[in-house]
Amino acid sequence: MHQNLKPNLKQAAAAAMLLAASVAGTTAHAAPAAATNAAAANATADGARRQAEIDAIVREISPQRMRAYVEKLVSFGTRHTMSDTKSDTRGIGAARRWIKSELERCGAASGGRLQVAYDSHVHPVMARLSSPTEIVNVVATLPGTQAESKDRIYVVSGHYDSRVTDVMNARDDAPGANDDGSGTAAVMEMACVMAKHKFDATLVFMTVAAEEQGLLGAENWAKLAKEKNWNVAGMFDNDIIGNSHSDEGKVDDKQVRLFAEGVQPVKEMSDAARALVATGGENDSITRQLARHVKETGERYVPGFKVTIVNRRDRYLRGGDHIPFLERGFAAVRFTEPAEDFSHQHQDLRTESGKKYGDLIEYMDFNYAANVARVNAASLASLALAPSAPKEVKVITKNLTNKTELAWAPNAEPDVAGYRVVWRDTTAADWQGAVSVGKVTTYTSDLSKDNVFFGVQAVDKDGNVSPATYPMPAR
Repeated sequence: MHQNLKPNLKQAAAAAMLLAASVAGTTAHAAPAAATNAAAANATADGARRQAEIDAIVREISPQRMRAYVEKLVSFGTRHTMSDTKSDTRGIGAARRWIKSELERCGAASGGRLQVAYDSHVHPVMARLSSPTEIVNVVATLPGTQAESKDRIYVVSGHYDSRVTDVMNARDDAPGANDDGSGTAAVMEMACVMAKHKFDATLVFMTVAAEEQGLLGAENWAKLAKEKNWNVAGMFDNDIIGNSHSDEGKVDDKQVRLFAEGVQPVKEMSDAARALVATGGENDSITRQLARHVKETGERYVPGFKVTIVNRRDRYLRGGDHIPFLERGFAAVRFTEPAEDFSHQHQDLRTESGKKYGDLIEYMDFNYAANVARVNAASLASLALAPSAPKEVKVITKNLTNKTELAWAPNAEPDVAGYRVVWRDTTAADWQGAVSVGKVTTYTSDLSKDNVFFGVQAVDKDGNVSPATYPMPAR
């Protein structure tokens, strides 16, 4: 929980109520001050608790292994989507076979639970493909172990294809060290480390192709997920996460940008999006809730490293593999370094006036890239260990009252211990207050629904907390 409460919210937290009843469906009402303070303390503890297993995962992320992965990717010369697929040493075909073999090696070392496969399709000729081209993603799946959670999926992705100045140039060397060898290395490192652990929900570690040609690999997988009605509860795109120096010489190795869209820019809004806008909840989309969870979790497990949420889909003139997921209604965010050096992105290898151009490994900072991978890993582990975000969360609006009545459906997971109600000022970015309300499905707050935004989170017996769900009005 964010501790920097404004005075009015501190008073509200002191007036919040703890529900002692453990039977789902009971309503919380005013409680003595001692119980109130205990509820606030419990909520704070849930929000700040560190899990030993997540700490172990974070510690194991290795900048040295990530460097070795990028060095090998660069050694293939070019990984352009239309480059050689037959050679064992050059081109995108050799790269994807090596990625698959490495992930299979890690899977075997962890008892075979990591399932590695190709996801491929042939894409027809288009503006950035001069001939029909097979687009191949390498997908490693770590199945969830809890029956009620294993169908809930979290995806982490980096693209392994590369390019130079001319997006159609499949011949010249395109090392793609940072764009996006860095993201690919992070995904491979996370897969190999996390395959040794068990999670309630399913994790998918995906290195995708043809990002530079139009997000084609990610689009195919997202399309398939939508068609098959897969429960993709969150997607992380890691693209350009390995450099801490800007093209102006500034160094910033203490933060990562996390791009998170609010409401989709579409002509026809869904009913849910329309209700979100109508209640002022543009900043409470499922993607923004995912981003808040990443920020809170990442900063807890990687001290001194900031997750800076940017309330946009992506940078100007750019795009990434999270976009096909957003377009199909999934929560998806993009990790990108804060200070890009554009002379080392999408550039022919050359030297002009003493300045080197090109996406070369010498311009990467692997300690920085490892910290970004640690934020990813901690957030993925937290999400996959926690219950799902509560469903059917409503704010009851049938009565004129200065209190707030909340209701939600009970979670299905057997290890759910209770629920946590969070709130913030309507102008605040992060949650400012929280109260643990017990294993119930309704709660009444003394705070006015007209003055603050609420969310409801599920908490399991180990203290793992889900992302928040924004309540929709109901009479």
